[in-house]
Amino acid sequence: MFQRINSFLKESRQEFQHVNWPTRKETIRLVAIVIGMSLVVAAFLGAVDYFFLYLLGRLVS
Repeated sequence: MFQRINSFLKESRQEFQHVNWPTRKETIRLVAIVIGMSLVVAAFLGAVDYFFLYLLGRLVS
């Protein structure tokens, strides 16, 4: 059993060496895109929520 675990860990380490890791600049750019898109979606959903609350208020009054 320990031999299988050891083999798994060695193979995992070898696979990590084949991974194409992004540069710091790429990572920062992609994180900024994700944050920006999240803010856009949040603003859109907030606007839709506000619109439906407005409609509901007009219907109930």
